Amino acid sequence: MSSIENFWAVIPAGGAGTRLWPLSRSSSPKFLHDLTGGGRSLLQGTYDRLAPLVDDRFMVVTGRAHRDAVSDQLPDLADDTIVAEPSARDSMAAIGLAAAMLEREHPDAVMGSFAADHVIADPARFGDAVRTAVDAARDDWLVTIGIDPTFPSSAFGYIHLGDDLPGHPGAAAVREFVEKPSEDVARDYLATGRYRWNAGMFVVRPRVLLELLAESDPAFAASLREIAADVSRLEELWPSLPKIALDHAVAEPAAAAGRVVTVPASFGWDDIGDFDSLATILGAAGEDLTVLGVADLVQAIDSTGLVVPAGGRTVAVVGLDDVVVVDTPDALLVTTRARAQQVKDVVAALKAQGRDQLT
Repeated sequence: MSSIENFWAVIPAGGAGTRLWPLSRSSSPKFLHDLTGGGRSLLQGTYDRLAPLVDDRFMVVTGRAHRDAVSDQLPDLADDTIVAEPSARDSMAAIGLAAAMLEREHPDAVMGSFAADHVIADPARFGDAVRTAVDAARDDWLVTIGIDPTFPSSAFGYIHLGDDLPGHPGAAAVREFVEKPSEDVARDYLATGRYRWNAGMFVVRPRVLLELLAESDPAFAASLREIAADVSRLEELWPSLPKIALDHAVAEPAAAAGRVVTVPASFGWDDIGDFDSLATILGAAGEDLTVLGVADLVQAIDSTGLVVPAGGRTVAVVGLDDVVVVDTPDALLVTTRARAQQVKDVVAALKAQGRDQLT
């Protein structure tokens, strides 16, 4: 697979992954963990599948607290390609800063933003979708990769497809972005065949992204360009940047203006949003109980689900169906796959109690 000329990969590496607590913490978020059992963290897996497309043209934007860990996991990256945010300002600030830096140094580049904590089963088909997206982005479109939905999920936002894009086989106009629907509404979406999951993957010229941002918030775009022109102003300007996702700041209004296209694709995508999703990826189904970690630490009798024995202790599970047990040195989680989304409420409760050392 040959690299794509003048194409840069931007990897936003942020978020705490609260639905994967206590495995994922604010000090060691999920993208730094090997959650597939393949020996590479999610961040490293993201790097591995993008490297054939970009060679060494990477930028990683991460929190200051995680910069050293990112550097350790990706030793081939040059120091100046790892950008440390002073504080979390959501995806528009992170991706926008990378765009402003690329705009100055590589004005003819196309960039693609791909989250550090996703899993993709078929890198070759992913690469094909990216190539199609880059071709459209060279014509100044904001391009998103839409995932072919495999079930009526209420956990993902959706992309509503319009007409095919002339001159770009495999791409279609985006009518609108839709927030997470109910399961019944999602089922209706799938029946039309005109909706795709929104995975937050965007391919665009840096200039185009910043121009679209400037249409709704010129001061935001100007601040990002000022930081890129003089990085010493990062501490001064960063706290004033709006805390907003790229989807809301740019993608949604741009779609309403007819400026967004999508490349529908299927390559086995998952964002590992909770332990139910993780269990699915690892193959927990039917009568199986799956172990992530040292299998000899788990004794299971008539049980199904997922066990993560990260605390080094023996974990015994007897007579439980679709259970989730995550054991770490300082915290133990016991829930079911069906209630996995509610794990985030535990993190919220711990923070409310002032027990931040556990979050």
